[in-house]
Amino acid sequence: MLAPLFRRPLPGSLEGMTAMEDALRLESVSKTYGERVRVTALDDVSLALPYGTFTAVMGPSGSGKSTLLNTASGLEPADSGRILVGGQQLDTSDETAATRFRRGRIGFVFQAFNLLPTLTVWQNVLLPARIAGSPVAKRHTREVLDRVGLGDRLDHRPAELSGGEQQRVAIARAIVTRPALLFADEPTGALDSARAAEVLTLLGESVREFGQTVVMVTHDPVAAAYADRVLFLADGRIVDELQAPEAAGVAARMAAFRPRKAVA
Repeated sequence: MLAPLFRRPLPGSLEGMTAMEDALRLESVSKTYGERVRVTALDDVSLALPYGTFTAVMGPSGSGKSTLLNTASGLEPADSGRILVGGQQLDTSDETAATRFRRGRIGFVFQAFNLLPTLTVWQNVLLPARIAGSPVAKRHTREVLDRVGLGDRLDHRPAELSGGEQQRVAIARAIVTRPALLFADEPTGALDSARAAEVLTLLGESVREFGQTVVMVTHDPVAAAYADRVLFLADGRIVDELQAPEAAGVAARMAAFRPRKAVA
């Protein structure tokens, strides 16, 4: 069995947060796109995610999965409702303040890797901590990079890496600062099954060992089975959930959904 990577909390990430607070709370959040053709991406969504939980979000194309991730993380504003991170309301009206708020509490793994092409693997992974002025835990960073299979690629730049390797850099970058809340959008989409299993195990370990809260959007029932809970979206609403999921059960639930339709 692989040794835990999250033995000691870094100061700051979870400091001041109490057991009475949820890591993430949405209260009647709605989001609509379009004018002539209107699509309600989120329709009065409410949910609460405690600290130290791993939640997968699934649904058919157009169900609102990515919109849920983007609005819950403050990357785009909701039309109505409230979003609270660690008991504090996320206000997107001031982008500078919202960016500062996210930097101290939230980590991201996107489908697009968002790596800086002029920086090495090591430099890309440490960049968020340096921007935030946070302590750089070099030993922990090296352990994470070893775990995702990049220990021998530290001096390589993104152009010298495969797509799967670039995704692993992005995942390591999100994990090393140990944010209280981590959003992942299809984090294993570019990985083979063996490497995907390692990355998902690492995400689960960050939950169990450090108390991070992970919210993962995925289309893969096998990936979803690593989570503690799966939320199913359809037409912008949470329509079902599954605790302690297994891949076969997740696949069966997904098979029951139909694609959403726009509203003219």
